[in-house]
Amino acid sequence: MEKTPSHVAIIMDGNGRWAESHGWGRVRGHREGANRVDEIVTECRRIGVRYLSLYAFSTENWNRPAHEVSMLMRLLVQYLRRMDKKLHKNQISLVTQGTTHRLPVYVQNELKRVMKLTRFDEPRMFLNLCLSYGGRQEIVDAAKAIGASVKRGELDPEAVDEATFARHLYQPGFPDPDLLIRTGGESRVSNFLLWQIAYSEIYVTPVLWPDFHTADFGEALATFQSRERRFGLTSAQILNRLSLSGPVRLS
Repeated sequence: MEKTPSHVAIIMDGNGRWAESHGWGRVRGHREGANRVDEIVTECRRIGVRYLSLYAFSTENWNRPAHEVSMLMRLLVQYLRRMDKKLHKNQISLVTQGTTHRLPVYVQNELKRVMKLTRFDEPRMFLNLCLSYGGRQEIVDAAKAIGASVKRGELDPEAVDEATFARHLYQPGFPDPDLLIRTGGESRVSNFLLWQIAYSEIYVTPVLWPDFHTADFGEALATFQSRERRFGLTSAQILNRLSLSGPVRLS
């Protein structure tokens, strides 16, 4: 596929509103949203997306009603138990990022089980579940880790640059997202991957996450493919680089 993004990040918004619009309880929306995760993961694997990061539970979500948080934790475990063999069969490595120590122990244990099951030397794709995650917290944690290295005398503070900082993020081996998708129509990034999305193409759709199917994902990709990614350069500079290096496939 031409210009297939290497890393896609998705803010999966709208489960509750979708359920309420149908006169159902919010749990129905979250269950249907889990089905969309399966569908979009499968599509990403098919077209060659290498990294897929999903905003599954934010640090702010801990402030939701206790019964809803508990239900979301149970749904996560159900999803993992339903998808573990499929992930393994398709050589998709499950990874997580966030303050996952805050998750219930039974959820942590299930995550560890599936991550161990899907650990490959050369996976075809990484599925990154962002759980108990906040972009500001990630930056704070990176700063703390750098400060500790400086204090131990392992790092010269004058040597700290963007590359150094990036190496202390939760998933330092991941490239920055090429494409950030937000469903549900809200035009904000909601504390998601604040450092990493500096030059991501952002696609916002009014489609609520439970209604976001493969065709909608295809529209997001088509929009991404139509955009010129300049990274601070001019169009003329980009064309000059392409002419010097020959055809480039962004994948």
